[in-house]
Amino acid sequence: QVQLVESGGGLVQPGGSLKLSCAASGIIFSRVFMGWYRQAPGKQREFVEVITMGGSTNYADSVKGRFTISRDNAENTVYLQMNILKPEDTAVYYCNSRGFVTNYWGQGTQVTVSS
Repeated sequence: QVQLVESGGGLVQPGGSLKLSCAASGIIFSRVFMGWYRQAPGKQREFVEVITMGGSTNYADSVKGRFTISRDNAENTVYLQMNILKPEDTAVYYCNSRGFVTNYWGQGTQVTVSS
């Protein structure tokens, strides 16, 4: 059974930081792309950042220079370090695992940026 469990969300003031974690089980973690997506109220889910099996990354322009994705294959965990947070970063953040024929999602974790 595949499980992706996100944690680390919460309420933070503008300019602050948060680090999200996603612990994976039931997959061969080292053989899949891992990514983060987010969905704000009333909007479609959007891509945030992805990391390949080899550690290469790609990110949305909206988070360039502020968010960093990383992975620990020994711990089957992917992280999203979020700095200089803005109110428009407020959303539910979802972890995603993607292989050649597989595509799994976590349940999401709420991030709220507000003063």
